[in-house]
Amino acid sequence: MVDAWCKKHAIRCHQQQFITCARPSLVVKRMHSYNHVSMIIMQAFALCLLLSLLKLQLSVVAFTSPTKCVSRCQFQSLHLAPQQLGEFKPINLVGDEEKQIDRSTRGVWLYDFVSDTQEDNRIPYEEAWDLQKRLMEQQLSRIGKRPTDPPLYDQFVPLNINKKEGIDSNSLVGCDSIIMLQHDPVYTLGTASDTSFIHDYDDNGDNESRIPIVRIERGGEVTYHGPGQLTVYPILDLRGYNQDIHWYMRALEEAILLALEKAGVAGATREEDVTGVWVSNKKIAACGVKLKRWVTMHGVAVNVDIRSLENFEGIVPCGLEGREVTCVNDAIDGKQYTLQEFAIHMKAALEEIFGITLLSAA
Repeated sequence: MVDAWCKKHAIRCHQQQFITCARPSLVVKRMHSYNHVSMIIMQAFALCLLLSLLKLQLSVVAFTSPTKCVSRCQFQSLHLAPQQLGEFKPINLVGDEEKQIDRSTRGVWLYDFVSDTQEDNRIPYEEAWDLQKRLMEQQLSRIGKRPTDPPLYDQFVPLNINKKEGIDSNSLVGCDSIIMLQHDPVYTLGTASDTSFIHDYDDNGDNESRIPIVRIERGGEVTYHGPGQLTVYPILDLRGYNQDIHWYMRALEEAILLALEKAGVAGATREEDVTGVWVSNKKIAACGVKLKRWVTMHGVAVNVDIRSLENFEGIVPCGLEGREVTCVNDAIDGKQYTLQEFAIHMKAALEEIFGITLLSAA
């Protein structure tokens, strides 16, 4: 019976040119062979997946700490993951169609600790940081926790506020605000900054120059703030501008470029794949921000007079090996700007780029 069944179900093997019987035992052997092939295929697939994950991990490391590799591998050229993503568009061109921006309806509080005094007024870093966090929390309270919640009031300050009627900045603190100041000397580190970019950094979190070191919640590597440097912290709800962090970074750079142009600095530009503004291959301004539910904090720092450069030698600014820094007064011939004078150009540039009108919050 079995022989008859085999003859009935015989299969010709075209490669070996002989008749093989599909007996149950042979079927099991053939299934084992198929399983072996399947196992090889699965192992090959797993290897490809592992290689892909390894490549992804290397890409992430290069993005989160690109210059660390440059330093340790001692490359002579700059190898950074692209940072300068997106492009700047004028505020009236953001979106699908051109729109009219009426600056008279877009008031923004200005906390100006520079222009309103002729003294060398310096704000301790922690004090300004606390002000930023307080203004952000008030913005978030205005917006509400759920996306469907309507804001308690508009993000822009009405320009016809009459303080004699009891309406002042304290009643609208959740509106958009900009802080403008200069700091006491301080090094700041971003969330994932590498302390190896601070020279003579020790395990106690100190350095040879004894300049305070503060780790904050912005992006980017270590930078320096101090006298002679104009620091600007916008606390803005990007719903009123453009909900795109890359656009926001490019807009900050654009405001710096415009302010430098107004001050007579020639040749200021962006550089491909790195943030900030540069003059003659030297960095004149740095940018670093944080966003929470589309509300911004931290911002930009522009080196204005020679004092602003004094403590950069203690760090690798922004983690960029071999790159130098400069200031406004080194980049122009003739006029030497005070911080108060350059702040005038910076305020005008911010108003133009963001389509706003700055109102004193004093």
